[in-house]
Amino acid sequence: MGVIIQPEEIQSRGTVALARWLLGKVLVRSDASERRGYLICEVEAYDGARDLACHASKGRTPRTEVMYQTGGVWYVYLCYGVHEMLNLVTGPADYPAAILIRGLEGISGPGRLTKQLKIGRKLNGTKTEPASGLHLEDYGIKVPRKLIEAGPRVGVNYAGPVWAVKPWRFRIDPTKLPR
Repeated sequence: MGVIIQPEEIQSRGTVALARWLLGKVLVRSDASERRGYLICEVEAYDGARDLACHASKGRTPRTEVMYQTGGVWYVYLCYGVHEMLNLVTGPADYPAAILIRGLEGISGPGRLTKQLKIGRKLNGTKTEPASGLHLEDYGIKVPRKLIEAGPRVGVNYAGPVWAVKPWRFRIDPTKLPR
């Protein structure tokens, strides 16, 4: 068992830097009968209302309201009417920023990971604490910067030529990590 990352540790940090920091941390899914941990291997940053790829760029709505909360809560939404998407809200109160969890060790793709971990919108707005059934832990795995691959975010061409190409998608190959 690693050190539980408290919601307060996720608040008021630069979202892009925090996205890189999440690589190598562990997403823990638990219930009364089981506890499973998964190494975070791929994430995407969405940084505020000015980021045209961010849901908050369209304004404050019932769907995006959770993004305006103080960081350290989950933002879970339905994408294309098919897949739940898991995001970690990061900004201070009233600054809508979040990180999409795109991949875990052994699970590639944000829709696949929510399906496999049985993550749904019931978690939307809950704190990243063990009591919610979904939290983060730090096992002390150091991810050298040279092992982090940065690239453009996926599926955001609608955001225009500036925002669609921001290199705010970060990935690691977990087999190359020092453990």
